[in-house]
Amino acid sequence: MNLDGQIDNYFGLVTNTLDRLDRKSISEFVDMVLETSDNGGTIFIFGNGGSGATASHICGDFLKGISCGSEKKIKAMCLNDNVPSLMAIANDISYGDIFVEQIKNFLKKEDLVIGISGSGNSENVVKCIEYANQIGAATVAFCGFSGGKIKKLSSLSIHADIDNMEVAEDIHLIVAHCVKNIIAEKLKNRAVCESELTATAAT
Repeated sequence: MNLDGQIDNYFGLVTNTLDRLDRKSISEFVDMVLETSDNGGTIFIFGNGGSGATASHICGDFLKGISCGSEKKIKAMCLNDNVPSLMAIANDISYGDIFVEQIKNFLKKEDLVIGISGSGNSENVVKCIEYANQIGAATVAFCGFSGGKIKKLSSLSIHADIDNMEVAEDIHLIVAHCVKNIIAEKLKNRAVCESELTATAAT
């Protein structure tokens, strides 16, 4: 079975979407992450399904990939990782409140809130960003398709302008890895971390 055409088509969608991605928004996102860290703030990140997996991945990169071996740490929390809290809120209140009810316990004005939604219209993501705006925290939307509600609500949007959920999710993770590498270079952490890991492996 020759699937070259289908493979090329999908890869083409990813490449074309990347080519049209607003580079300035990525630069601004880097600045927001660094500013949040400098101000002692926490980054809260969340999403549903595949976007939730991306949120977990980004949080892990902030906590380990960027912070490893450095005196300067990035404080981050992924709101879709606490399953008991998610289930309790969904069961006792509503699924639309699973993120906002958590963040009410923590959020401060100097924090950064990142909502990920392919459609941009997930109710629980929208509610959390709306609450963050009320508190005065900075907000970032990772979205696809037309951008949806969160693109309009957020201080900054990383918009994968494509009507394809899988490609939008691909772009979000690519951007996240790009940002991780840029920040790690800025903080000069990578060489320190890698040298520590090499020394640990040798013992």
